[in-house]
Amino acid sequence: MNLKPVAGLDGRLHDETRRQLLEAAGEVFATAGFRNATVREICRRAGANLAAVNYHFGDKERLYAEVLHYAHQQAFKKYPLLPGVGTDASPADKLHAFVRSFLLRIFDAGPTAWFGKMMLREMIEPTEALDSLLEERMRPMANQLRGMVTEILGCPPNDERTRLCSLSIVSQCVFYHHCRRVVARLFPEQPLDATAVDKLADHITRFSLAAMKNLPDPQRAKSRPASSAHGRH
Repeated sequence: MNLKPVAGLDGRLHDETRRQLLEAAGEVFATAGFRNATVREICRRAGANLAAVNYHFGDKERLYAEVLHYAHQQAFKKYPLLPGVGTDASPADKLHAFVRSFLLRIFDAGPTAWFGKMMLREMIEPTEALDSLLEERMRPMANQLRGMVTEILGCPPNDERTRLCSLSIVSQCVFYHHCRRVVARLFPEQPLDATAVDKLADHITRFSLAAMKNLPDPQRAKSRPASSAHGRH
């Protein structure tokens, strides 16, 4: 008897169940966070029995790590870090592409959005997966942004201004996700979904570029009062 077709079918069923668990878990983790998510709810959404998570992933922690990896692949496959921007593009154009892509990953739906939302949750409620997430996913993004900011400011990568400006740019992006309910109540005319991405990306980029252009050198700022005081004497 030829058992190969049966084995192939079993393999496909195994892969399909695993995929369904990943997608169900992505929805639950992105919405409820790691701590509030339950294996029971994940299995219910996936149409799988409660033993399926242990069978395919080992435990909830490993499932969470796998979802992060899967969601990252899906998100950056659809929205690359710098879409449509060549290596010879200006730092300002690169920054705009970076911000726009960041916002798209936050506001999009489905697997694309899971990674952005899970990353944002990790910033507020870190899990044991944070260290590997930082090294494998977030640090490369941070380094790329820091490189753009370094070019714009014209100062060394390790300069405090580079670090603070990079953090300010990301803060503007995540604000529209974390505070969307408050913003919606204060400014109901402000759309906070995928339709708003282009305008928000334009604003955040222009605002950040203007701020960096007029950012004073802290060393000069420190020396100014002393010079002025000396002049008065």
